[in-house]
Amino acid sequence: MTNHHLSDADRTFREDFTLGRVTPAQFDHRAHVRLAYILLAEAEVDTAADRMRAELLAFIARNGVDPAKYHETITRAWILAVRHFMDRTSGRGSADEFIDANPILLDPKIMLTHYSAELLFSANARAQFVEPDLQRIPGA
Repeated sequence: MTNHHLSDADRTFREDFTLGRVTPAQFDHRAHVRLAYILLAEAEVDTAADRMRAELLAFIARNGVDPAKYHETITRAWILAVRHFMDRTSGRGSADEFIDANPILLDPKIMLTHYSAELLFSANARAQFVEPDLQRIPGA
């Protein structure tokens, strides 16, 4: 199990997200990484990825966002990336501490070092997880 921990603020964020109190305007890239960290602090990769998918699809439906916005490969690849950095970083007491210790995770374009744009933005990658074509995601 992980040596990373959640703060009360992380638990509140997760509850707010699940109950629909986080708006699309508030759910930026950092919030996506925060949610991934929270889910990975609670569960292993496959379970966290399943929960992230369910949470994001519920968020999309609740907020009237086009369902085509959901992207399976990006979702799972970010779970894998956050897990990789969690494995490389000593335990943290909150998602914010973890993100501050790993600012590279705030670069939303980092997946383009692993995937060609053609593959990453393909209909196939949107619908199902595809392996990177440029560079393996460490720890995956």
